[in-house]
Amino acid sequence: MDKIAVLIPCYNESKTIRKVVLDYKAVLPEAAIYVYDNNSTDHTDEIAREAGATVRYEYKQGKGNVIRRMFREIEAECYLMIDGDDTYPAEYAPQMVAEVLGKQADMVVGDRLSSTYFTENKRPFHNMGNSLVRKSINALFKSDIKDVMTGYRAFSYLFVKTFPVLSKGFEIETEMTIHAVDKNMRVTNVIIDYRDRPEGSESKLNTYSDGFKVLKTIFKFYKNYKPLAFFSIIGLVLFAIGVCFFLPVLVTYLNTGTVPQFPSFIASGFFVLAALQSIFVGLTLDVLRQKDRHDFEMRLNDMQERFGREKKD
Repeated sequence: MDKIAVLIPCYNESKTIRKVVLDYKAVLPEAAIYVYDNNSTDHTDEIAREAGATVRYEYKQGKGNVIRRMFREIEAECYLMIDGDDTYPAEYAPQMVAEVLGKQADMVVGDRLSSTYFTENKRPFHNMGNSLVRKSINALFKSDIKDVMTGYRAFSYLFVKTFPVLSKGFEIETEMTIHAVDKNMRVTNVIIDYRDRPEGSESKLNTYSDGFKVLKTIFKFYKNYKPLAFFSIIGLVLFAIGVCFFLPVLVTYLNTGTVPQFPSFIASGFFVLAALQSIFVGLTLDVLRQKDRHDFEMRLNDMQERFGREKKD
C-alpha cells in the first residue's frame, strides 16, 4: 500500500502533463504518481512515463469512468487527485495531504472560488455555473462546501473504498461532494490559487451539455438522498393545485347550495389523493434510506478494520 498516491486522469494533455508530474514529484517526493490515460491521441501517456509517472489506461471514455478505475486499483493511505492541465499549483499538495493523514479528513476540497478562479478563468458561463452548483448543493444538503466542481482533492482510504462511482463524466465531482455530505464524512476546504490553462491547452468540459448533466445529477441525488423532502415538495404542489380547483366549487356551493362544476370537483380530489400518495412514497423511501445509512456505517467499520490490517502488513 502506498503512503500517498497522486492520481492524474488525463485525456490529451501532452502540453502540460510533463510539468504536472515533475511538480508533484518535487513537492511530494515520497508519493507514487499515477497517470490514467483515457484514450489520448497526442502521446500523453509516453510523455508522462518519461517524466517518471506510472501510466495506466481506462478505455471507457469519461472522467467518471477513469476515477472508477483509479479508485478500484490503487491502494493508499491518502489519495491526491489533480487534473493534468496544470491549472492547480502543486505547492498546496502537502497541506491537503496533511489534512487527511494528520487530521483525519475524509475529503479535502481545493477551493478555487475563494481565491483567483473568477479572475483567471476566461469562460464567464463556467464562473456562473460553478456558483450556481455550489449554492444549490449547500442549500439542498445543508452543507458549506466552498468549491463543488474543483478537480483538486485529497481523500482518505475509507472514502475511496466506500464511494460508489455512478457518474461517467465531469459530474463526478458533484457526486463526490454529495456523497461525502450525505454520509457525514469529514470535509475540509483548503484555499488554493487557480491559473487558467496555458495557451494551446483546451478544456474538455462543455459549458452547456456538461453543465446540464451536473444539474441533473444534483436533482437525481436530492431525490435519492432526501426522498421525504423531495416527495413532500411534490405533494405540497399537488395539494395546492387541488385546492385551486376546489375553491371555486366551494364558493359556488356556499352561494347556491349546488355543485355544477363536477369536473373541477373531481379533479381537485385526484390532485389531493396524488399529493397524499406522494408524501407516503417519501415516507417509505425515507425509511429505506435510514436502513441504507445504517448498512453504510457497518461497511465503514468493516473497511476501517481492513485498513488497519493492510497498514500493518
